[in-house]
Amino acid sequence: MSCNANPILPVPSHNCIALAEQLNIGCQCVSLDRDQLRAELENTSPGFYAEVIESRPHLFADSLVFVSGAHVHSMAATIAAIERVVALPAYQAHVMQHAPQIARHQSAARGVFLGYDFHLGPLEHSQPQLIEINTNAGGGMLNAVLERAQYRCCDVAAALLPGLLGADTPEHLFLEMFRAEWRAARGKTPLRSIAIVDNDPATQYLHPEFVLFQRLFERNGMHAVICDPRELQFRQGEQGGLWHAQTRIDLVYCRLTDFSLEESAHAALRDAYLADAVVLTPHPRAHALYADKRNLAVLCDDTLLAAWGVDADTRKQLTDGIPRTERVDPARADEYWARRKQLFFKPAGGYGGKAAYRGDKLTRRVFEEIMAGASESESEYVAQALVTPSARRLDVAGEAVELKLDLRNYVYDGRVQLIAARLYRGQTTNFRTPGGGFAPVLEVPCGEDLP
Repeated sequence: MSCNANPILPVPSHNCIALAEQLNIGCQCVSLDRDQLRAELENTSPGFYAEVIESRPHLFADSLVFVSGAHVHSMAATIAAIERVVALPAYQAHVMQHAPQIARHQSAARGVFLGYDFHLGPLEHSQPQLIEINTNAGGGMLNAVLERAQYRCCDVAAALLPGLLGADTPEHLFLEMFRAEWRAARGKTPLRSIAIVDNDPATQYLHPEFVLFQRLFERNGMHAVICDPRELQFRQGEQGGLWHAQTRIDLVYCRLTDFSLEESAHAALRDAYLADAVVLTPHPRAHALYADKRNLAVLCDDTLLAAWGVDADTRKQLTDGIPRTERVDPARADEYWARRKQLFFKPAGGYGGKAAYRGDKLTRRVFEEIMAGASESESEYVAQALVTPSARRLDVAGEAVELKLDLRNYVYDGRVQLIAARLYRGQTTNFRTPGGGFAPVLEVPCGEDLP
């Protein structure tokens, strides 16, 4: 279909879902303004565009993704339902049984950049399906830049782009998020210094995002450094605190995937966190409460939720919005193997699709390794009902290509700050797909249901 040959928006909600899907399949709108993207990135520092794009050619998709207002509302409702359950003492006590000891350390900070990842699935799904939750979800700042580098490539894009930019910028929302973390822990004390911490950060694929955050913090009067955790020193006594060279660090924006800070290289950060000598965000407790994949089995267990007094509407939102997830029991290995084509196997502490397997792609050898390690907490897996991702069809180098898509909701304190799509081919998002990468999400608004 042509992007310019569409019903007048908004449309009834039971039609807008189908319309968004039709646009994703039929609209070849190339919306990325490369000149504007270059200007946005070069504004950060000269040569920054080349650093980002030439070494990461598939970071940004050339087009955008259409999502119905009904699905946007449904994702927000699932996120809100999870927040209500996570706040329950019974839930927290339950998940702490399989959490590392450090997760029991209380922090006033909530944890920045929760990433709620959804698949829309086939059209017959009543609502988007939550595949997983991540802490320190990457891409927020990159997508903020990407949103400003779109142009009105067709009538539908022209109608919907103003809604993409909104009344408040993502950068301002992100800045206020970090300030809120600091105020929760330190009150009115000024926030003066921030360290953006990851292992060998210059080699990380999303290193350009670290630079964007550094510039954001510096423009707002804070000293900001990007560093490896081995560059940090925890000092006790009168000059106590966490230090980077000659600067005492007030807050650490943690991008590490060692979520429990167990590695020896992270000892200074761990010790400072446990001594409350630095505000760490996100932190081990946030990961334990939200991102451990075993939690999904809890959140879609209607019987368990009912026993905790969770109301019927919340339980229905969760059981409808989360694919059936279960902790792998090695005693049921034959059953899992028999229905493996309907399952996705994920490590409990996994991230970025690492060591995750679609059952229909699983070899017997790997399956047996999963079963053998499933009885050990550090190598435990979950089995999740497979939800086929929806598709975005685009013209890539003159060829019609169908890309899978997922939707990442960047969330803080229960509030969705930004929704971005990731387009890819293969088993998981990988940023190696021609035509793929991060893509802006345009909401197709829905009117009132027709009788």
